[in-house]
Amino acid sequence: MLGLLESVERDGAQTQRRLASELGVALGLVNAYLKRCVKKGLMKVAQAPARRYAYYLTPQGFAEKARLTVDYFSHSFAFFRRARSEYSELFALAVSRGFSRLVLAGASDLAEIATICALESGVGIVAVVDKSCTKSKSVGVPVFGSFDDVTVGFDAVVVTALQDASEVWCEVRARYGSERIFVPPLLGLADQARPSEHAG
Repeated sequence: MLGLLESVERDGAQTQRRLASELGVALGLVNAYLKRCVKKGLMKVAQAPARRYAYYLTPQGFAEKARLTVDYFSHSFAFFRRARSEYSELFALAVSRGFSRLVLAGASDLAEIATICALESGVGIVAVVDKSCTKSKSVGVPVFGSFDDVTVGFDAVVVTALQDASEVWCEVRARYGSERIFVPPLLGLADQARPSEHAG
């Protein structure tokens, strides 16, 4: 919704097909959301040349866009704070267990947050493993498509995957055992993945 309101504010005369392409959603979904916005009074629609329509944000639409923007950033900052806190705790636990060379499993935004926490915690991130990442480096750390490709020694694995966290966790647990895996609670995986399990 926020993306749609921002896009209409920038150019209300663009086609629904272009809006759908810009937002990365189906054309029918854009059409449904535009109708919903008009019905809720967030936009007005006017006929444009060549049997097209132009959309304009109403004052209520501008207010809703502002509200959604605040919500988005509040959620983003809350997520960042929680992730930072949980990864800091995981790294402190890793250090207490004698683990100082870690691999991140997943080249996501969480990997960036975890890397910041690692610097503050005194542990080293020696590699990132992500089979779908096409970059050779992530946050300045070498990226490998498989654990088989990692050429440096490491003590444990920290899950930083967002999209397929459960699959990644299962793969790493089968490969290295539960004692060498650290998973933040925010990923919502099974109870045995929680840090308290590692302490025992």
